[in-house]
Amino acid sequence: MATIGLAAMLEALHPRDAVELAVYAEERGFSGVMATDRFQPWTARQGQAGFVWDVLGALGERTTGDLGPVAVPGNRMHPAVLAQASATLAAMNPGRHWLGVASGDAVDEHVTGEYWPEAPGRIARLFEAVDLIKKLFAAPPGRDVRFAGQHFRLEATRLWTAPETAPEILVATGGPVTARRAGRQADGLVTMAAPPERLQVLLDRFAAGAREAGKDPDAMPKVVQVPVSWAPDTALAEENLLANPPIGAARLPRSDLRSPHDVAAVARLLRPDDFAGRVLVSDDLGEHRKYLQRLLDLGFDRVYVHDAGPDPRAWIDAYAAQVLPDLTP
Repeated sequence: MATIGLAAMLEALHPRDAVELAVYAEERGFSGVMATDRFQPWTARQGQAGFVWDVLGALGERTTGDLGPVAVPGNRMHPAVLAQASATLAAMNPGRHWLGVASGDAVDEHVTGEYWPEAPGRIARLFEAVDLIKKLFAAPPGRDVRFAGQHFRLEATRLWTAPETAPEILVATGGPVTARRAGRQADGLVTMAAPPERLQVLLDRFAAGAREAGKDPDAMPKVVQVPVSWAPDTALAEENLLANPPIGAARLPRSDLRSPHDVAAVARLLRPDDFAGRVLVSDDLGEHRKYLQRLLDLGFDRVYVHDAGPDPRAWIDAYAAQVLPDLTP
């Protein structure tokens, strides 16, 4: 069953506010939460960067839907520690937790002072981390795991607290090559909203990779994060978009920017056209419904939405009244 959930942007929400907003959204028909894994906000104006695993733990107690991060194994967190965090959350919330993983951005990952790889190196490191996490998840009870890769090592150990069913591992990707590899090595796919033809290519490549590994792509979760900007008039929606731009959806070279101040300097140059095809900006809730329906029709079964406006509860109320009831899974 396809669901529409909340994307909790922890770079812009205090952790308590994020939890309360998720509870508010669930009471009005949203189901599930995707939370961002940040050490710093994109820009200083956003002003927050709560630890995602603490927030997810609180969400597990206050909500009933699925919950997961798009976390980054690498400089800040060794994949074994990430596996431990995920296994604990899954043990506490059976059947609800999924683990999204991504290659990350320098604004978060450079803070440890380690070398920041070029894009091919980041992708290779990501998939090596997936292999390590899967080995820990799949180890029989009482069996230690060892791992020696190009990027990570693991001495003999195990997950001493493990869930009965391991979380699904979803790889975040925006490119067809990585999507195909995700189909082969991971349990599912996470991506950002984009023009339908681009998303179709990603889904096709993901399906091809899954079939190469003997898996059924139709049975694998396909997740999309959807930034929108809704307001009572489109001019205000555009103003809100530029006041609090969803940097991850903008067409700009962001992966190597190392400071919120650097990102802010680039963000000042953004215009609505820089989000074309990636962020829906409209006062027409019917258009919002059609936009989400197209994503469901493409084959995504989990859609997590966040709004750029300053009043998320008003946006949630509007969606609850005029968007969610008319969607067809």
